[in-house]
Amino acid sequence: MSDKDLETNAGADAASSNNGLIRRFLDTPPDNTSKTVTVAVALCLVASMVVSAAAVSLRPIQERNAALDKQVNIVQVAGRYEPGMDVAEAFADFEPHVLELATGTFTEEFDAYEFDDRAAASDLTLSAPLEDDPASIGRQANYVTIYLLRNDDGSLDKVILPVYGYGLWSTLYGFMAIEEDGNTIYGLQFYEHAETPGLGAEVDNPRWKALWRDKKLRTEDGEGELAITVAKTPPPQGREYFVDALSGATLTSRGVDALVRFWMSERGFEPFLERVKAGEI
Repeated sequence: MSDKDLETNAGADAASSNNGLIRRFLDTPPDNTSKTVTVAVALCLVASMVVSAAAVSLRPIQERNAALDKQVNIVQVAGRYEPGMDVAEAFADFEPHVLELATGTFTEEFDAYEFDDRAAASDLTLSAPLEDDPASIGRQANYVTIYLLRNDDGSLDKVILPVYGYGLWSTLYGFMAIEEDGNTIYGLQFYEHAETPGLGAEVDNPRWKALWRDKKLRTEDGEGELAITVAKTPPPQGREYFVDALSGATLTSRGVDALVRFWMSERGFEPFLERVKAGEI
């Protein structure tokens, strides 16, 4: 018998053996423990492969949707959103800049269209741990992306600042729009959180968001004290610095108060807003 015939016979024997194993497996009673475990493991492997493939294939779509949702929120908080509008076209009017928080100045070290604020907050070389951490964010990035909206004549209309901090159940991520005077709030809007529906989630209620319009961050008596407050009663400085706390959501309200005061303080955007007040932006 030739070598070729031997190889053919060996292959046939192997195939026959494999078919025999499969046949014996299929003929095994359904309640056999080994068969049950084998089928369960096989199903888990197939399901995990399908889920992984779906996750990989859908990731670009998810990223595009997340980017679009972010743009929608920026346009909305600035008062430029209209139902049915081309959001991408409206968003093109906003200038992104990477801001160095400590100095309140823009940096060219990073591409403002590519810079990832969340990744920077976790990067040990681009962030610092917080010992005094009222917003409960753990680490604070040294750089963040802010957005400028200008009038047709090039003058500043609004600045859009990212803010985030912990509420009751989750970290709330949002944007605050500040008027060109660097002190008057135009709006506050959160685009991601997991607060309790009907209670803390009322941060999304248009009526509550409307309470922020025209409130002041700092006193205008020459002291420039940070006075904006989310509480049940107005602060001594007056109602222009006061936003009524959410009913039945004390801890979420405290979280919003803490995160807003943190990000508007000297550790946040105060150095930048001082430049806005001075007309340097």
